[in-house]
Amino acid sequence: MAFLDTRRSFLFRPESRQTHHGATPSVASMTSATPHVDPRLESLGGRSVLFLATAAGVATATSYVVQPELTRIAADLGASLESTSTAAGLPILGYMFGLALLVPLVDRLPARQLVPIQLAVLSLSLALAAIATNVYAFGAALLVSGICASTGAQMSTLAGKHSPTETRGRALGSVTAGISAGVLFGRAVGGGLADGIGWRAMLVIVAGACLVCAAGSRAILPGAAQRRDQPYLATLAAMPRLLRTYPELSVAAVSGALWFFAFSLIWMGLSLALALPPLNLSPTVIGLYSLAGVSGIFATRVAGQLADRFGSRPVVFAGLALALACTFAMAPALSSAPLMLLALALFDTGLFAAQVANQRRVLSIEPLQPARFNSVYMVVYFIGGSLGTALAGTIVSLFGWPAAAVTAAFALTAAGALYMRQEPRGAD
Repeated sequence: MAFLDTRRSFLFRPESRQTHHGATPSVASMTSATPHVDPRLESLGGRSVLFLATAAGVATATSYVVQPELTRIAADLGASLESTSTAAGLPILGYMFGLALLVPLVDRLPARQLVPIQLAVLSLSLALAAIATNVYAFGAALLVSGICASTGAQMSTLAGKHSPTETRGRALGSVTAGISAGVLFGRAVGGGLADGIGWRAMLVIVAGACLVCAAGSRAILPGAAQRRDQPYLATLAAMPRLLRTYPELSVAAVSGALWFFAFSLIWMGLSLALALPPLNLSPTVIGLYSLAGVSGIFATRVAGQLADRFGSRPVVFAGLALALACTFAMAPALSSAPLMLLALALFDTGLFAAQVANQRRVLSIEPLQPARFNSVYMVVYFIGGSLGTALAGTIVSLFGWPAAAVTAAFALTAAGALYMRQEPRGAD
């Protein structure tokens, strides 16, 4: 779809005619809102979206590749397992900083410059981690790598921003599938390579993959300059106010945080419950349960297509309903591996579908400058997931696995109720 068609759909969609105060902007204000870009560079084709999905998966996986090798890394660095584990967790903290500080840059800087630079710095930080001689240097390098790994969220923003309205969900679903694959397979790939060639060589190979992605993004991504309505620091300072100014953003962010809370609570709580009596399963067997999440990866693209056709709200509600039913099914199913695996697969399918549709809605609030909205959304979303991870151990230890499942069910119900209160807009 040409840029003019994309712009026309934006200007004449019912939901885009109103500002956040409910007023109808003038033709002049509409014209001023159009970015000064080369129209030939605005639309991303299918191959470009596939590249974004692949690069986003590689970048995201870098935050997880060292986790299976912590005992060996600790021995090589002469550090305790506790301090090495803390260092291995720093990429996730860095990712949060990147979501808040770097993702908004997509609306300010040419993607052809921004993304390759971040991928190059990501590659360099992984190489520095590979040659680290102590746990402090190792942790510092991983913290930087986590910050730069947030380029995966930038790529999902680009997929939504540079795709025609009628295919935005499909493009976003493809990139989300890549990110999900990075999370799911990052540990497996990292562990397999480390077992064969050592963790230092493994990091060098992953760093090389990031450099390849940097070169590809330099050749593929749009290179047009963006309008800068306000200084960067002023943009960051104003971002929290978006939650108050745009009710649809606050509803999407809080409801998303609630179901990511439920998602994290279920997966972390399950890992703990399977390791405790009476099951006492080994870490290898527990890890195999994560393969149930593969179904969620395949669901993302389909969910995006359905959201393009029917709107985001029906897909969100259907996904939440499926996840809620599976949560109730999982509560008594801890000792039944087939039932648990089936419920987990459908649970992930439902929540991955809801996430794609919800994020599509966020990126549609201001289609020409969506990065700051996606940044705010993802930060709130990850806060919910962090709380679910943090509380899982306490809930399972004190009250057992069924209590964790019931708590997740309450969170999903609250997410659906909150989303239902938001009035639909346009195709949503």
